[in-house]
Amino acid sequence: MKLTDKTIVITGAASGIGRALALRFAAERPRGLVLADLPRQAAGLEALAAALSRDGAGAGAPVPALAVPGDVGNEAHVRALVAAAEERFGGPDVFFSNAGLIRDGDENAPDADWDLNWQVHVMAHLYAARAAIPGMKARGGGYLLSTASAAGLITSLPSAAYAVSKHAAIALAEWLAIRHGSDGIRVSVLCPQAVDTPMIQDRPASTAARTDGVVSPEAVAQACVEGIDSEAFLILPHPEVIDYFRRKAGDYDRWLGGMRRFASRLK
Repeated sequence: MKLTDKTIVITGAASGIGRALALRFAAERPRGLVLADLPRQAAGLEALAAALSRDGAGAGAPVPALAVPGDVGNEAHVRALVAAAEERFGGPDVFFSNAGLIRDGDENAPDADWDLNWQVHVMAHLYAARAAIPGMKARGGGYLLSTASAAGLITSLPSAAYAVSKHAAIALAEWLAIRHGSDGIRVSVLCPQAVDTPMIQDRPASTAARTDGVVSPEAVAQACVEGIDSEAFLILPHPEVIDYFRRKAGDYDRWLGGMRRFASRLK
């Protein structure tokens, strides 16, 4: 899919990967950008939308942009986001469900942390599909993208809830890709390792995700444009991830043994 003249919704757009996506997508001359983030991020979100609408925020010509604060873990808010896109630009052609978070912890982490990860990393993508797919089908197709993580293909030792919910995010995307491919709806998942955003900046320097280098949000955004253009299911800013995934699938017991040894050094 080409992004020119498309209506694009991006959640988690006030900072990090989401902001970089908005700026990079603007260079593709979309019909409009609809940007969402939590209400506490409203000022930054509205400033970004205003800059894009005024002069493209450095991307060139102005790109119409709309800020819609809300909580992606609330289905009513996601439906309102899609409705806003429909009213302003005629409905989303691309919905990038990007919002995410991380809370370290094992199986004994508070239920509230497990619930929050599940709502933001799984249910938010489901809410996006429920809200956007009917209109996409009526218009002849569309594109669903979700930010998962390399943790969804491999694992995350510091956070059980993050690893489990990101695995589920990929499973949901797989199902949607299979079920709605004949409806003209394409699906991709973004699975980076460490990205230079506040999420990784606040974490210990020794985290395993940094092993293959910390990439910039701009590099991630460029990988997304290329992935959408080729309609690749897995978008991997760290190309090493596919090798790790193949090794895991090729000999699951060997992989588990190696991960146990690595985990024992972290205790």
